[in-house]
Amino acid sequence: MKLDVITFSIWIIWCVRNYARFQDKIDVSRSISIIKYLTCLVGNSSKASMKNDMLDFNVIKVFCINTRTGKVLRPLPVRWEFPSPGWVKINTDGVARGYPGFATCGCIFRESMREFIGAFSTFLEVQTAMVAEFYGVIHAMEEAQKMRLTNVWFECDFVLVCAVFTARSNAPWILRNR
Repeated sequence: MKLDVITFSIWIIWCVRNYARFQDKIDVSRSISIIKYLTCLVGNSSKASMKNDMLDFNVIKVFCINTRTGKVLRPLPVRWEFPSPGWVKINTDGVARGYPGFATCGCIFRESMREFIGAFSTFLEVQTAMVAEFYGVIHAMEEAQKMRLTNVWFECDFVLVCAVFTARSNAPWILRNR
């Protein structure tokens, strides 16, 4: 849908430019009306749904497109569990803003009585969320080794990372050497 709208808009702008160049006339308001009309037509014939955010909502309203919201995700209960005595729990996470986008990863180390041992966060420049999640775990492993921790319990919320470290899947090729 986005590509159709962009193509229509460029075509209209090209037509207006040619009309202005060769006829010495320009009708900007009519051109904007045509772009809005075609965007509305394409948007309302599409089966796509919007992201559930205000930016999408405002753009859709400007072009008079009927809204179709995406699936509402059901929240999952999350509970932090204490590690067994003598163990250290390491919680990691990674995120990217966009695909790819500016990415970061982080980690926190806690003992069995919730005692804080350490933490880190690292800016990874432009990466995907998957790479950020993997780097979080890899960096946490390196830090645990530097701290000479032997009994560690890793927790990560990315299924592929868990599958790789439990030998149910291969690491993505971009991370295999690391």
